Amino acid sequence: MDVKAYMQQVGRNAREASRAMARASTGAKNAALLAMAEAIRGRSGELLAANAADVAEARANGLDAAMIDRLMLTDKSVEAMALGLEQVAALPDPVGEISDLKRRPSGIQVGKMRVPLGVVGIIYEARPNVTADAAALCLKSGNAAILRSGKEALRCNQAIAACVRTGLAAAGLPETAVQVIETTDRAAVGHLVAMPEYVDVIVPRGGKGLIERISKEARVPVIKHLDGNCHVYVDAAADAAKALAILENSKTQRLGTCNTAESLLIARSVAVSLAPTLCAMLIARGVELRGCAETRKLVPQAVAATEQDWYAEYLAAIISVKVVADVDEAIAHINKYSSQHTDVIVTENYSNAMRFLREVDSASVMVNASTRFADGFEYGLGAEIGISTDKFHARGPVGLEGLTSQKWIVLGNGEVRS
Repeated sequence: MDVKAYMQQVGRNAREASRAMARASTGAKNAALLAMAEAIRGRSGELLAANAADVAEARANGLDAAMIDRLMLTDKSVEAMALGLEQVAALPDPVGEISDLKRRPSGIQVGKMRVPLGVVGIIYEARPNVTADAAALCLKSGNAAILRSGKEALRCNQAIAACVRTGLAAAGLPETAVQVIETTDRAAVGHLVAMPEYVDVIVPRGGKGLIERISKEARVPVIKHLDGNCHVYVDAAADAAKALAILENSKTQRLGTCNTAESLLIARSVAVSLAPTLCAMLIARGVELRGCAETRKLVPQAVAATEQDWYAEYLAAIISVKVVADVDEAIAHINKYSSQHTDVIVTENYSNAMRFLREVDSASVMVNASTRFADGFEYGLGAEIGISTDKFHARGPVGLEGLTSQKWIVLGNGEVRS
């Protein structure tokens, strides 16, 4: 295959399809989503068989447990894909929404209209569910999508892509509105991120190495996050039961996600009373502790943390633990070491909670809730295309609005500028 020629054709197809999608009615988009969901349910056996072949090959190639976990589909996850499509169909259509319309002294009315970005390129690793989620969100927001999955999920993703095409065709929309790249050649990624004439934005979903490569090579804007070093800070005014439950869920519900807690901070005034209990729970759940000197005095099982541990996204049964003086030191530590993804304060002190919300410079900042809530579905977006730690255009979980932009509109009645 001539990869460059192939990617150029994919790009041309996407650009043409994006124009049809921008004018597609809400009814047509919803009909496509519902038909996709029906196709996924009807072909669940094919999807699971394709996924089983992908998983078997991944295991034979020695992929790690976290990657296998993200790759694997079950009856439940196939049904979740179908439900996700139906949930996106039920969401309000953002395209064409007019806001902030104001009449000026000249007589004109000035406002903003929400419009699609155009063509969205999404590059992801072993996550078959992303194919359905990305297709749904790009379609509902009036965009065309070019999806490039990791080779580990190629069979399953092509099977899902067939369901997507079935849905698009059933609604009279171009099948090229969602294209899944058929080659595993890494050169395809290089071409995809360097086609500004065809691609308007790139969304990488995967490990730090992938995202660093995309950020370095891209000639189009990138919506991204590099790490998920999320913190739970247990304040001097924390409720002990809440702290235990929030920490347990944040760290141990799933180890390999970007919204899993990787760092625990404890206020010095409650460290003697709370640190042993919190750390005992983590140890009982098989989590290794890497602590500061004060932590190790309170919890002898903890090993010494290095400077690098404060920055680390482990994606494993490891957590860094530090005793801090107060909320001031907690905020300073987080703003220095966090990846600006998701950070939590556990406290019953309103002033400390409000300071934490204002001053922690992260995409999601929470009071008395698990970091695991940093997710498009949990935020009411229906699904997410990814999570952004950038500060422009989209920040945090990126749903339908994050896949649109706003343009200025002017409504007049023959006015001219004097």
